[in-house]
Amino acid sequence: MRLRKQELGNRNLVGARVELARKNQGMKQKELLAQLQVSGVDMNASGLSKLEGQVRHVTDFELVALADILSVSVDWLLGREV
Repeated sequence: MRLRKQELGNRNLVGARVELARKNQGMKQKELLAQLQVSGVDMNASGLSKLEGQVRHVTDFELVALADILSVSVDWLLGREV
């Protein structure tokens, strides 16, 4: 497991929650990327890493797909639920 080299950004609220949910499920980034591709979301490894690091914006399509894949609500990803 590699550690993040960059500090967390401020471009989204969901990145830290995506990473938390993914790791809680024992899912690797590659596995999440594959499921995103199946869901019609075109994202590469760099994009996911930047999303989780909160240095890139998240589209509404990505937000919904991430919530579905990670079995969490959009509100949870946005920090509106505990």
